[in-house]
Amino acid sequence: MLWRWIRAVIALPFNVLVVAPVIILAIADYHWKFNEIYLMIIGAVLLVIGLFLAGWTMWLFAQKGKGTAAPWDPPKKLVVAGPYCYVRNPMILSVLIMLVAESLLLNSWHIFIWSIVFLVGNLVYFPLVEEKKLEKSFGVDYLNYKFGVPRWIPRLTAWKQNS
Repeated sequence: MLWRWIRAVIALPFNVLVVAPVIILAIADYHWKFNEIYLMIIGAVLLVIGLFLAGWTMWLFAQKGKGTAAPWDPPKKLVVAGPYCYVRNPMILSVLIMLVAESLLLNSWHIFIWSIVFLVGNLVYFPLVEEKKLEKSFGVDYLNYKFGVPRWIPRLTAWKQNS
């Protein structure tokens, strides 16, 4: 299971959070400048939140879903626990939160623009591709979940199956 997760993390969040930003910053001839202290603090807090949320969602995928976030090794069971009771895509939100944190900590508009590109890509990908796969894999259970839980903006109360 550990090797499955290492491959999934390297293929997905690592490329989005490390490889792409390094390439972007190299192309932009980036030189770090200290950001305002309050922006650095906000960035650090967001980074911790993003890391916690990413860890929690990966743990849920492994424990409850019996799979990973990778398309080649998806969960075998629909995960509707923890943050998934509030929002359908907390894993992607965690990566987006970490990208924004990275843009603040590195004081980089280039990374902030990359976070917008990442968001727009997912705004298109999820309804057109990912949700179709989930409907096919989990049928009525996913349709009920989809109806009760928002895609991107969390609910205020936890969704409960059969509610």
